[in-house]
Amino acid sequence: MASIDISQVSKTYPGAPVPSVSDINLQIKDGEFIVLVGPSGCGKSTLLRMVAGLEEISGGEVRIGDRIVNKVDPADRDIAMVFQNYALYPHMTVRENMAYGLKNRKTPKPEIEARVAEAARMLELGPYLDRKPRALSGGQRQRVAMGRAVVRQPAAFLFDEPLSNLDAKLRVTMRGEIRRLQKRLGTTSLYVTHDQLEAMTLADRLVVLNAGRIEQVGAPLEIYHRPASTFVASFIGSPAMNLLDAEIIGSQLCVGSHAIAPVQGARIEGSVTLGVRAEDLRPAATGLPFRLDFIEELGAQRLVHGHVDGQPLVLSLEPQIPVQDKMHLAVAPDRLHLFDTVSGKRIEMAQSQRELRDVFA
Repeated sequence: MASIDISQVSKTYPGAPVPSVSDINLQIKDGEFIVLVGPSGCGKSTLLRMVAGLEEISGGEVRIGDRIVNKVDPADRDIAMVFQNYALYPHMTVRENMAYGLKNRKTPKPEIEARVAEAARMLELGPYLDRKPRALSGGQRQRVAMGRAVVRQPAAFLFDEPLSNLDAKLRVTMRGEIRRLQKRLGTTSLYVTHDQLEAMTLADRLVVLNAGRIEQVGAPLEIYHRPASTFVASFIGSPAMNLLDAEIIGSQLCVGSHAIAPVQGARIEGSVTLGVRAEDLRPAATGLPFRLDFIEELGAQRLVHGHVDGQPLVLSLEPQIPVQDKMHLAVAPDRLHLFDTVSGKRIEMAQSQRELRDVFA
C-alpha cells in the first residue's frame, strides 16, 4: 500500500484550445478510498490515466509512495486497474485470467495458486474458476476483473467507471462488494464515476471536478451539506439542490416579490442565488408561495415538483403528507445556502445560522 501525491498536474492535448486537466493538487492517504466525480468531459478519466501511466503528463508531478512516476512505465508503477469493459481474455478461463499478470512477473506457481484461491474466495468466484468469460454474467465478469487486480497485491487500485455497463440492481450489489473488498484489503484506491450516488456511497473523500479543475474536495456528507459552488450543489444530490434567484435588499432576503427574512450583518446586497435541499422544505401556514406542477411517486418518498414566482422547485415528502395545488413552504432552520450569482461560489456569512434561523418562520 502507498499514498498518492498529485502535484500541479495538467494535461493539454495537441491542438486543444484549453487544457483537459489543469493544475490538479490532491494528496491521497495510504489506504484511503478517493472518488473522482463529475460530468462527462470534466477530466476525471484523464487524471486517472495519468496516474496509471496511460496518458503522458503535460505538467506537474505524480508520486506513488516515495517514487515520482512521471516517466515510469505503467507495468512498473505497482498499481492495478479495473476497467469499464472488464478487459478479460476471452480464450482464457477465470483462473487463467486472474493468474495472467502474476505469471508474467515470474511469480512462483504455488504463490499464484494461493493468491488466486484467496481472491476467488473473497469474491465468491470459486464455482466459476474453470469457466471462460462468455459463460459468465456481467457482474461475474466484473468480479473476475477485480480478482485479477486483487491477486497483484498492488500499492493502489485504480477504477475507471467499472460499473457503468451493469444494470441498476447489479450496480448496487457491486458497489457494496467493491467497498467491502477495499475495506478488507486496506488498499489505496482512486475511483472514477459520473454517478453522484455511486460516488457518495463509496468514497472516504469526494473530488468534484468541473472543466478540468477541482471544484471541491471533502467527505461526502460535508460536500452534500456545504457545497462550495452552485455547480457542486446542482451535481451532488438526487434530486439536485434547488437554486433560486434571490436578492438581498437592505437587510431582507427576497425571492421575487416575497420577503423571506432579515439577514443582519451579511455585508452583501443585491442579487444572490439561494440554495435549498428538497428534503428541507415542508408545507406550512406561511412562507414561500408554491404552485404544484406534478408529483413523482417513489414509494418511500414522493418528489413534488412545482414553482415559486416562476422558478422551478422540488421538495421531497413522505407519502402521508398532504399536497395541495397551492400552498406555502417552510424550510428547516439553518438549512439555507447563499451563492454569488456571478462566480457561483458559496457566500460565507459570519453568524449565518443565527441570522437565518427565522427564515420562513
